[in-house]
Amino acid sequence: MSGRALLMWDEAVTGYDFGASHPMDPVRLALTMGLVRAYGLDREVDVVAAKPAGDSTLRLVHRGDYVAAVRAASADPRSADQAYGLGTLDDPAFAGMHEASALIAGQSVGAAEAVWRGEAAHAVNFAGGLHHAMPGSAAGFCIYNDASLAIARLLELGAQRVAYVDVDVHHGDGVQAAFWEDPRVLTVSLHEHPRTLFPGTGWPQETGADGAGEGGAVNVALPAGTGDAGWLRAFHAVVPELLADFRPQVLVTQHGADTHFEDPLAHLTVSLDAQRAVQMACHSLAHEYVDGGKWVALGGGGYAVVDVVPRSWTHLVGIAAGAPVEPESVVPASWRDQVYARTRQPAPGRMTDGRWPVLWRDWGMGYDPADRLDQAVLATRRAAFPLRGLLP
Repeated sequence: MSGRALLMWDEAVTGYDFGASHPMDPVRLALTMGLVRAYGLDREVDVVAAKPAGDSTLRLVHRGDYVAAVRAASADPRSADQAYGLGTLDDPAFAGMHEASALIAGQSVGAAEAVWRGEAAHAVNFAGGLHHAMPGSAAGFCIYNDASLAIARLLELGAQRVAYVDVDVHHGDGVQAAFWEDPRVLTVSLHEHPRTLFPGTGWPQETGADGAGEGGAVNVALPAGTGDAGWLRAFHAVVPELLADFRPQVLVTQHGADTHFEDPLAHLTVSLDAQRAVQMACHSLAHEYVDGGKWVALGGGGYAVVDVVPRSWTHLVGIAAGAPVEPESVVPASWRDQVYARTRQPAPGRMTDGRWPVLWRDWGMGYDPADRLDQAVLATRRAAFPLRGLLP
C-alpha cells in the first residue's frame, strides 16, 4: 500500500456551477485547491484525476431514466424536467451539468477504487459529498450522489462492510436511502434537527428497513444552536462505539463545512477548530477500526465560501496526508492575494477560529437528562444501539 494519500482533483469540477446567485459557488473549490497549494500540501499527496463516471457506474445508484433526464437538461437547460428535481431553485439546470456532475462522481468512485485496491490508505475528494441526490431525482444542490456511488462501487468490488459517517449540517438522506435495506452498509449522520432544517429527515427513529437493514441507519438530530462542545460530545458518544462494533473494511466520511457558525444556511454554531477535531478523529478511527486504515474523505455543503470552506477542507487534506496544518498557522499571503483578486473579499488570516484545542465532556462521564444535547444523543442511542446489540 502506498504511504501517500491521494487528492482527487480536476480543475473542471469547478464547472459544477448553478449560477451567480446560487449559494453553492464553485469558487469554494478553486480557493480550497489554491490554499492546499499555498501550504505545499499538493507535494505531500498524489494529486490525481479520475475519469467521469460512466452510465454503468451511475446506474449503480441512479435510475436510467433519471440519468437520461440529466443528460437532456445538460444539453438544453430550458428542457429540464422538474419531475426529476431539475430546473428548480435548488437545482437549476445548466449547460454541461451532466458532465460536471459525472466528473465529481468519478473522483469519488476513483478514490474508493484506489483505497480498496491498496494504492493508498487515504483519499480525499473535497468536491464530492453531494449526499442529497436520490436514485431518481436531484435534491439539495446535488445532481449525482457521489458518496453513494463510491460505496456502491466498493460493494461491487467485494466489500462486505462499509461505514459512512456524515457530519454535514444537513441529514445525509440520499446515502441513507440508497442503502436503507443493505446490511453491508452502516450510515451514521450527525445533523441539525429536521424540525429546523432541510431536508426534514434524519430522526433518531430512522434506523433502516425492517429485517436485514434494521439498525443500518443511525441519526443524531442536534438542536439548533449546538456548538463545539456539544457537537464533539455527540460525535464521540455515538461514532466510535458503532465503528468498533461494525469493523468496516472501508470508512467513508462526509465533511460538509456548513456546521460553522458563519454559514448562512443553517443554525449550528460550530467552529473551524471543532471541524478540524472531527477530521482528526475520523482519521484516528480509520486507523483504529479499519484494516489498513482505509479512509475516503469527501467534502459536502459549506456556503461561507471564503472564510470557512477552504480552510476546513485544507485541514482535511493535511490530516489525510499526514501533514496536518497547525491551527495557529498564518495563512500564506499568496493565497490571501488570490482570494481578494477573485472575490474582492478579505481572506482570513489564520487557520483557526481561536478555539483550539476544543474542550468537550465525554459521554462516559455521565449525562444530564434535562440537557437538550444529551437528550438528542440518548434518543439516538436508545433507538439504534439495541438493534446492533449495543447498550443504549
